[in-house]
Amino acid sequence: MCAIQDCLKRNTYKEDKCQGVIDALYDCCQAFYDRNGEGASAASCPKPDLLKLKLKMRKKTGDKYQ
Repeated sequence: MCAIQDCLKRNTYKEDKCQGVIDALYDCCQAFYDRNGEGASAASCPKPDLLKLKLKMRKKTGDKYQ
């Protein structure tokens, strides 16, 4: 989570400048749920249904930055 916080702070809290690290978190969370099942929980991950929605929205809008 520190990478996201550091990025936001560096970029005066402009989320669009930090999409790469946010996407990395979502990818990590998806891998976590794939390994542990949707009943698992992690403080830094959105609930599985919300994560699926966020990933779908990013894919639909092409909102994936490097």
